[in-house]
Amino acid sequence: MSPLFPALTNDPSGRPALRFGERSLSYAQLAGAARAVGGRVREATGPLAGGRERGRVAVWATPALETAVAVVGVLLAGAAAVPLNPKSGEKELGHILSDSAPSAVLAAPGDELPEPLRALRRIDVDVDERGDAGRAAAGAPLGGEASDEPSDDEEPALVVYTSGTTGPPKGAVIPRRAIATTLDALADAWQWTGEDVLVHGLPLFHVHGLVLGVLGPLRRGGSVRHLGRFDTGGVARELTDGATMLFGVPTMYHRIAEALPSDPGLTRALAGARLLVSGSAALPVHDHERIAAATGRRVIERYGMTETLMNTSVRADGEARAGTVGVPLPGVELRLVEEDGSAVEAYDGESVGEIQVRGPNLFTAYLNRPDATAAAFTADGWFRTGDVAVRDPDGYVRIVGRKATDLIKSGGYKIGAGEIENALLEHPGVREAAVTGEPDADLGERVVAWVVPDDPQSPPDERELADHVARRLAPHKRPRTVRYLDALPRNDMGKIMKRALPA
Repeated sequence: MSPLFPALTNDPSGRPALRFGERSLSYAQLAGAARAVGGRVREATGPLAGGRERGRVAVWATPALETAVAVVGVLLAGAAAVPLNPKSGEKELGHILSDSAPSAVLAAPGDELPEPLRALRRIDVDVDERGDAGRAAAGAPLGGEASDEPSDDEEPALVVYTSGTTGPPKGAVIPRRAIATTLDALADAWQWTGEDVLVHGLPLFHVHGLVLGVLGPLRRGGSVRHLGRFDTGGVARELTDGATMLFGVPTMYHRIAEALPSDPGLTRALAGARLLVSGSAALPVHDHERIAAATGRRVIERYGMTETLMNTSVRADGEARAGTVGVPLPGVELRLVEEDGSAVEAYDGESVGEIQVRGPNLFTAYLNRPDATAAAFTADGWFRTGDVAVRDPDGYVRIVGRKATDLIKSGGYKIGAGEIENALLEHPGVREAAVTGEPDADLGERVVAWVVPDDPQSPPDERELADHVARRLAPHKRPRTVRYLDALPRNDMGKIMKRALPA
């Protein structure tokens, strides 16, 4: 297999690779720092034996330059990185450490680590250290002891833990093959090159921020500028100063949409961007339209998950259709299935089915969970995503929710919560909305809307919201019950946590 990051092997030009705030590294400097980390990882994990994987190393994944250097160093050493959420509680951290059994933890000097990590060997990441500095300065290729990148593309690269909504988090083992194929497929879909400069403020313990947002630019030979913490001023500054792409989650784009009317600088900056990409949850159509109206630029969406990396995307040369996640990426097979496993044949924009995918972008297994791994796949190798969707006649995919929480069976209809949420958000009196199903003696399930009103003192009434949805969608999709909240529960990536809604 070719190196994951070809630009690290021979780049005497001094091109910028990473920038976090005022701190930055060129490709040559990153190569040297990552080599130094790789050398320490090799010491911690021991020598490679024939055909044996090197092992796992935890990374304290703060939004800092050290995290990016640490992960690249682990990958160059031939080990697998286990990114840790710095906001995780001690119980969750204890489970992840017990399950993944890392031989060391990488962290920035001065970072105070919680109790569960203190028993591990600690490796401080010095971004100014230069492993094999003479070779790096000369632009010599990585080789010999400078890199242990495996030749087998099935070797683990990352172990990323799922959110654990239905039990303890599971560690998805992501091979090098999945990272390379996903990033190359996105390069095709987004016309992503080494000339692109990406800006984002995403966490670095998830696929979105780490794989797409850091490893993606490095594989292309481009640059990433991380904001540390998202704010619209930082977005405007970086896009005005040469950044070409913006990655974000819906919460971030909502804040952008809210700021645009009073911030002409932000409007100009977004108008000049080559690509605006949203992911990790559905971007409400209302925010799509507000951004497009103000800037002339359409946000494009893609669809993926921890176990599959990326499955679909709106293409840079395609139609940026609000409310869809585009078409399957090169190399990815996608199908919709009924509850009995039969295929949904109709591409009519209405027939709902569970998404199943197959391709080189998939994870290898859940670590130490052969039962869960077997249950996640069909007999013929399709991964059961648990997401439900419809397909338009031209193949565009529209996610309507999660099978477990967002597929509502009411009055003989299958209803996706996502389209009702989008309709509710088009009402001027609704700031946030979530939709769930609840048991109903007559309908089987009734549609319940959870609404954060724009004006808590004067919320839209239940009948008004029901009629609003019925006019936009269909009468059977209207909410039968509306409940008002001050805020919706969300996780670190901005996804609504429906299981945390009040009983």
